Amino acid sequence: MSVRKLEQVAPFYFCVDVGQYTGVSAASYEDFLASIKRVDVKSLSFHVDRGDFENWVLDVLKDERLAKEIGKLRNRKLRGQALRNRLYRIVSERCKELTK
Repeated sequence: MSVRKLEQVAPFYFCVDVGQYTGVSAASYEDFLASIKRVDVKSLSFHVDRGDFENWVLDVLKDERLAKEIGKLRNRKLRGQALRNRLYRIVSERCKELTK
């Protein structure tokens, strides 16, 4: 199974709760990274807690390694800016690895 690097894929829609779409979506690693920076942190917590990011990364981007790293965030109980910073760093580092 090969990782889908820079191509556009089925988008991830950021919500702050069930049915409460933020208007932000991501359809690539780059979009995902940019969205992490600008979406409400409540949305990040919502999706990390539910495992939505890891599922999207695994099912759509086909990136088991990144999905595992994101999954570890759930147990760390990070919130707010700390969660945003950690998630951004994880995705950013993975993007750098993939574009080498």
